[in-house]
Amino acid sequence: MSNKIIAFLAVVLALTSLYSFAANSDTQKMNTNQALTAAQQSIVPIAAFTANGEMDKLKTALHQGLDAGLTVNEIKEILVQLYAYAGFPRSLNGLAAFMDVIREREAKGIKDEIGKTADPLPADMSVLALGTEIQTQLSGKPVTGPLFDFAPAIDQFLKTHLFGDIFGRNNLDFQSREIATIAALASMKGVNSQLQAHFRIGVNVGLSDAQLHDLISALRDNVGNKEADNTDEVLSKFINNRTK
Repeated sequence: MSNKIIAFLAVVLALTSLYSFAANSDTQKMNTNQALTAAQQSIVPIAAFTANGEMDKLKTALHQGLDAGLTVNEIKEILVQLYAYAGFPRSLNGLAAFMDVIREREAKGIKDEIGKTADPLPADMSVLALGTEIQTQLSGKPVTGPLFDFAPAIDQFLKTHLFGDIFGRNNLDFQSREIATIAALASMKGVNSQLQAHFRIGVNVGLSDAQLHDLISALRDNVGNKEADNTDEVLSKFINNRTK
């Protein structure tokens, strides 16, 4: 095969990958006026209790998530992603709790849907290129700033690992990933600036203001008033700043 043909095929593969990502984003933006589904709402306590380490409550939330229609692999993906926000110990504890829940359900004869496994990342793109593309589309613009100039390593890790290796996995949609991230941050202290940033990303992936308020309602009903009140205040500031 000639070098020209190989180069042409590489370009076609790259364009196909980017089109698939864009189509995924557009599909998620079609339901902006709807409320969160039961499955989406069930992500909130799963992420919150993973982040704050309340394992007994997490196990209840995991049962509820499966009953609401989340697949086994979707919940695994949520718990894996949360290590980037809550740390490996919380993520590993969450996965161990999920193993217990699966065993309990199997012992009762409950057969939960396993769900999709992630496809391999595009072979024709570096993880840095893929992560930069995803980060830019989720954020609405290229992400730069003094913090990343001060510590270029964190910029590299965000682009390659968080947005490339993790968000580049296609067995959990971006809306679900952002619901999980927002719920986790809502359950942690001192991260309101990151919480506001993820409200912006949530809107960019198609979550409406009504759906974000649904998320806060799920926090209030399942996690606590303190977490819901703080998150509601951050969301109100975000909406007010956006409309100025």
